[in-house]
Amino acid sequence: MSAAELEMSATASAAERLAAFARVTTDDVDEAAEQIGRIFCPHDLKPAQARAAGFSARHNCAAFDGFSINYVAYGGSVCIDPGCLERFFLVQIPLAGTAHIRAGIAELEAAPERTASLLSPTIPTRMMWRDCAQAILLLDRRIVEQRAAALSGRASGAVEFDPVIDLETPAGRVLRTRLAELMTIAERLGPSGRLSAIAMADWREMLLDHLLNGQRHGLSDAITTFSGRAERLPRTLRAARDHLADNAGEPLDLAQLACASGIGIRALQLGFRRHFGQSISQMLLDMRLAALHARLAQGSPDASVTDIAFELGFTHLSRMAGAYREKFGETPSATLRRRLS
Repeated sequence: MSAAELEMSATASAAERLAAFARVTTDDVDEAAEQIGRIFCPHDLKPAQARAAGFSARHNCAAFDGFSINYVAYGGSVCIDPGCLERFFLVQIPLAGTAHIRAGIAELEAAPERTASLLSPTIPTRMMWRDCAQAILLLDRRIVEQRAAALSGRASGAVEFDPVIDLETPAGRVLRTRLAELMTIAERLGPSGRLSAIAMADWREMLLDHLLNGQRHGLSDAITTFSGRAERLPRTLRAARDHLADNAGEPLDLAQLACASGIGIRALQLGFRRHFGQSISQMLLDMRLAALHARLAQGSPDASVTDIAFELGFTHLSRMAGAYREKFGETPSATLRRRLS
């Protein structure tokens, strides 16, 4: 995005965004709770003052594949209590006003250009918005948890983020800029326009990478260790892991792996157990499963689970399918069908 476009986006941020994508416009509290609850999730909505003086609600939503960008604004002071979000993660970037947010035991004050929030589906949340408007990124829970599993070498499960995003850090500024870009792209396309499949995948990948590698969460250390970026990881094990990744589609050859790392086979086996918490063969399986999931999640109409699996080094399809289901919570064909639907 050019400097001129960024300046225009910053100027527009305090005004209504995504106006062509209006879903809810009302000054009735019950109607706002019902309609916005249908889009996000059921929640309690109560004005700070009993008579709801000055209350208004606006929700504009541009939906994509696995994520959406939203503009949500409340006039007056309102308490929003969704409990656990269950189905999605929310990144909330304040554009105007302030919001006091409690997520689990953490509390934060969100304000434009200073602090944003990241809400996890399994952490109960309660918020007080004061004449507040926010740009909100919704990410489907399944795609976040599956990608975290692929990056960390763990089975798919709950991912819980630190809810505080400091917008004054480089990472916070980048996130704010990216969401402003996404809103501008949606506004240019309009409700009848569509992102290409490639552009959609690029945006989804960028957002997942930024959150899982840029924001602190419960699997951050596991991702760092599994990727070989941990400072405590010996050079020999980094070399072994890199060799394993580069040759993941080939049969496992422990002698060759030991030669590439510069230590003996037994030392290598003990090192993997100690530093990665898994055997060499388990890590290789996780690498192949992660590659399979990535290929299926972006599969073409003529993609074949069997062909891709063989390309990636799987020889026992039934074992592969069982391991894939255990890791990602669905069959490989289900992942491919969801991509093509």
